[in-house]
Amino acid sequence: MLATYICVTLVTLILMCVYIISVLSDNLYSDRTTRLFAKANIISMTAANVWDSEDENVMYQRFVDIMERSLAGTSIRGVVTNTSYTVLYDSNNEADMVGRVFMRDVLKRAVDGEQAESMFESDSGKTVTVSVPVERNGVIVGGVYLAENVSSISDTIDTIKTSLIIFSALIILIVAMMSIGISYIIMQPMADFIEVAHAISKGDFSKRASVKGTSEMAQMGKALNYMCDELNALDEKRKNFVSDVSHELKTPMAGIKLLCDSLIEAEDPGMDTIREFLGDMSEEIDRLTRLINRLLTLSRLDAGAGLNVSNVDITMLVGAVIRSLKQFSAEKNISIDLDIKMGQEREVTADYDKLYEAVYNVLDNAIKYTPENGAVHVRTTRDNGMCIIEIEDNGPGIPDDEKTKIFDRFYRLDDSRARDTGGTGLGLAISKEAVQLHGGTVEVKDAPEGGSIFRISIPFAAAEPV
Repeated sequence: MLATYICVTLVTLILMCVYIISVLSDNLYSDRTTRLFAKANIISMTAANVWDSEDENVMYQRFVDIMERSLAGTSIRGVVTNTSYTVLYDSNNEADMVGRVFMRDVLKRAVDGEQAESMFESDSGKTVTVSVPVERNGVIVGGVYLAENVSSISDTIDTIKTSLIIFSALIILIVAMMSIGISYIIMQPMADFIEVAHAISKGDFSKRASVKGTSEMAQMGKALNYMCDELNALDEKRKNFVSDVSHELKTPMAGIKLLCDSLIEAEDPGMDTIREFLGDMSEEIDRLTRLINRLLTLSRLDAGAGLNVSNVDITMLVGAVIRSLKQFSAEKNISIDLDIKMGQEREVTADYDKLYEAVYNVLDNAIKYTPENGAVHVRTTRDNGMCIIEIEDNGPGIPDDEKTKIFDRFYRLDDSRARDTGGTGLGLAISKEAVQLHGGTVEVKDAPEGGSIFRISIPFAAAEPV
């Protein structure tokens, strides 16, 4: 991470420095060239007015006046030539070029009618030259050539380069120090997270990451700890589930074993005794079969079994559930009434078998815990695009602290009574799984006159076929 930060910063600084030097160099040289062109054009226009004077000495003296006024206070060399490139004036007295031929590419281009510029290196440094034509009455009669040494610009650029290098080195140093600090701040909790992750991979869900503050790393630590809590709770549920399954399977098996041993040890048991023992064993086997079937159902739901969806008339489904439990409710003299308030639209997109199982388990549970001569009310309504099935009983009710637990596997409010009624503690868990598979919810609340109301909500377009 430290190397990455430094590399990114270094590349950025290099590109920035190159760009700054390039732009600055172009601007400085361009500015100097523009100034030279301005002076050259002024000299050209002024010289055109005194061109072809009767006396060459007078014309020369006027060129001297023009150049001195235009180039005063500068180190610019100025040359005026005619179209034959013969020097009429040269501000560099040491060169003594007056009367001689002065050939330069930029001067040739000026005599041809262009405003030309060039730059070359010499022993004294870089030199910028410009040349413009001298026109008199629309005819080119000569050219003006200006040259200036711009080594000072190179010195300025070199100074700026040195300053940028020093500045960049300081930035790299600061970034390196900050990166070390940031890396320490990030990697210290990261090492703790890695340790927790290794512990989780080995099945130790008790490990927790230390969390301080509200930074992104702290949020990550909280998320990791939350995952540990969920995994720990899931592991506890798994252990309890295995323990509960073992206990539930052991009980009927122990009963069958006891009945068999009693029958074997009995001396000359009568046929009535044998039939009684076999009947008891049959009940235990039925109980064992129900438990296994429900475990298989839960297993399929946990495995993410797909929905075999179709258009299901919810009132027909609920009516079929009521009819299948009619005999069971009649044995306790419990009345079941159905109240339909759904309007014309009664079809939902659902898996008939899974939804049937969900409603069946809830209604079966309501009948089991409703006292004899009681009543169970079933209502079907719609609310905000959801199909609602409410099952209300007048049983003993459910304490508030137990309402969320009753959907847990093998959970019973009254364990002894559940065994009397043949309950396995899996019915409501299956209902919850089946309803959630349809994208719905199942909840319980207190009935106004005692008892409980189980509310199943599923969308009319519950799920796509899988």
